[in-house]
Amino acid sequence: MDRRFFNLFNLTEEQAIALLKTPSEQLEDPSERYVAAAQLAYFSTESSVNALIEVAQEQDTDLYNRITRRKALESLGRLKATQALPVISSCLSDEDCYTVENAVWAVGEIGIPDDKILAEITQLLNKPNQNYRVIIQTLGKLNYQPAVPSIEQFFQAENPNIASVAIATVARLNKDYRAINQVVEFLQHSNVETRRGCIQDLIDAQYYPAIPNIAQCPVSLVFRLRGIRLLAQSGFLEQKITFAEVEPHLDRVINDHPNDLELVHEYDQKPSLDFLIQELYNTDFGRCYLGSKTLLECYPDEAASALLKTYDEQAHKDYGAHYHVIKLLGWLNYAPAYDLIVEALYNLAPQFQKSRVAAVIALGQLGDQRAIPLIQETLQTHIFELKYAGLMALEKLGDFSRREILAKDSDWLIRAKTGCQT
Repeated sequence: MDRRFFNLFNLTEEQAIALLKTPSEQLEDPSERYVAAAQLAYFSTESSVNALIEVAQEQDTDLYNRITRRKALESLGRLKATQALPVISSCLSDEDCYTVENAVWAVGEIGIPDDKILAEITQLLNKPNQNYRVIIQTLGKLNYQPAVPSIEQFFQAENPNIASVAIATVARLNKDYRAINQVVEFLQHSNVETRRGCIQDLIDAQYYPAIPNIAQCPVSLVFRLRGIRLLAQSGFLEQKITFAEVEPHLDRVINDHPNDLELVHEYDQKPSLDFLIQELYNTDFGRCYLGSKTLLECYPDEAASALLKTYDEQAHKDYGAHYHVIKLLGWLNYAPAYDLIVEALYNLAPQFQKSRVAAVIALGQLGDQRAIPLIQETLQTHIFELKYAGLMALEKLGDFSRREILAKDSDWLIRAKTGCQT
């Protein structure tokens, strides 16, 4: 389990259990029980599981008790508490659709293919106002073939997120990929959540031919990189794809130039420089990439100063815009930004990890030999994309002297990039 947020609530196991056993009306803040249920996901003990099971059985309809119950189900799923399955399955008939959703998700996380429970989950596809996407994902994850007819009814769902998961799940269960191109087409949907969701659906369907399409999808490189790595790993293990087939797409994702993407938005007239700068702050990276592309094409002389100004005012604390600003300064070959880019390379805050990759690529783009030892240091990190970007940037700078550091790396894609794949 990812323990990065282990101390987020600053509660011990004993304190969390005590809070769960305290009636909401006796607490200063009624949300404290919810927090306690979330914290217990990090304690895989009988005491924690029993406390969460007790909460999952509560029938109190008070809002705070209901959301605590939902969180307890989620935590039981994260703990993969098999002994909680009877209680979790009893929540599948609950009137609260969010409680049902968390119960379904928890069953999927626990991962025991109990046919009786899966049949009950399948029946939820005929019940109104349910989270059909989570239901279908769970049935696919547990390879429940009898659910196929019920899932097929969602192929033409008005909600593309549901249609996508339905098509991909049936393709996987039936090993029939004739309809999968409809999911691939969702990579170009105008809604960013649909684009992100269908990448997950293509991963779950293990549809390796989608790797080039995923590489060009205008979402954050985090989603594209995850999709390509997981599909490449599955395909490699099954001896269906080689690194040579994956490498150019992986390179493009790490490089992340807007010209390598199939953008889904467009401008009907030339935007102002100020407008394009603000596009870098959009939560839809498709907008950010269009803004970046247009800045490079329409304002190559004015863009650098505007980027430095927005960096000082806002981007230094906005991790999305920060990433795009650093990358653009590299594409603009703006040498005066060298120190700023180096600063980004050493920014260790978790939310700015993409910017470290951007900094490595930007330093390679600037061509300043001073950057070589700094980039060489990135080869010793545990972060895949930083190591891969380091290899690419050093190659651009003409330095191949440290590749042996990664000759026995645990990731086959890194080994292959060095030419040391075994």
